[in-house]
Amino acid sequence: MRIQNTIPAKYHLLFWLSYFSFNVIRWGSYFDDFWYSFKSNLVEFPIHIIVIYINVYYLIPKFILNKKYKKYLLYLSLILVLVYLIRTGLNYLLVTKEIWPEAEDSGKFLELNHIIAVILGELYVIGFVSAIKLVIDWSIEKRKNEDLAILQTSTELKYLRTQIQPHFFFNTLNNLYALTLQKSDNAPRLVIKLSEMMQYVLYEVNTSKANLIEEISHINNFIDIEKLRFGDRIESVMSISGNIEEVKVPPLLILSFVENCFKHGLKENDRLEIKMDFKIIDKDYLEFTLSNNFNPDSNKKENEGFGIGIANAKRRLYLLFYNNFTLETNVKEDIYSLSLKIPVK
Repeated sequence: MRIQNTIPAKYHLLFWLSYFSFNVIRWGSYFDDFWYSFKSNLVEFPIHIIVIYINVYYLIPKFILNKKYKKYLLYLSLILVLVYLIRTGLNYLLVTKEIWPEAEDSGKFLELNHIIAVILGELYVIGFVSAIKLVIDWSIEKRKNEDLAILQTSTELKYLRTQIQPHFFFNTLNNLYALTLQKSDNAPRLVIKLSEMMQYVLYEVNTSKANLIEEISHINNFIDIEKLRFGDRIESVMSISGNIEEVKVPPLLILSFVENCFKHGLKENDRLEIKMDFKIIDKDYLEFTLSNNFNPDSNKKENEGFGIGIANAKRRLYLLFYNNFTLETNVKEDIYSLSLKIPVK
């Protein structure tokens, strides 16, 4: 943490005027002599202010923050010696001829008890005001770090989303290419659905959350695109339990899980069966489950890509929900299953 002038000058002035007034009233009441208290504080406070600013803006940054503690103590000791001499001299010349009127026997110049009293009083002021300044700087630095963390999180989320989006476009373009080779009448329909998905991904999803209803709509859109290519080889069943009107989810996250079904579950000349379930639990959580037949013969590169996709999803969920989510996957008897639970509030 750097020590800097983070407090506007008007607040410096307000603080010192308040502290001065408090001290005048405090010691004036204690000794029943407000005039003496006013004069002595008027002499001493400029010294306090100078010493405080030297300590806060020079000694602490130069020595304490650089771990040069011995030099800091040396310079502070020299300053305290000067404070004793200057303060005692000015009080003698401008306020009272008594060296230490607060004491019972008035005290003497360079008397040990008087030296200790003056130095302890100065250390009290230095410690009190420096602590206020350091706490203010710490709180400002903390807020800056929090803002930076939020910015970094937002940037990372955007980066993770950009990793997901190209998959949909490339896969869909491959589908379109296959249909054009077949001179299929479904090619125009696929182009329309692709344009709808591109509009959603590129223009409508600009935040960390999206409406679940829209996500489901585009999941169905994506499945329809695949069905245009593979026909009756694709079978999908979706069920929804509970009110999902106001539910928001990370955009494209669930869609990426569905895409993996086609990437890793569709065997050559075989069927792909997908089951999805969206369920609202106690109005607080969304539970999404997915299952599909899994192709254990997927090549190594595809499996690595699948792992990256899950890692990407977990990272996005962590950034959004910290540890308040669960994501579990399992493969059993050539059936892949996924379970996701996230908060909806």
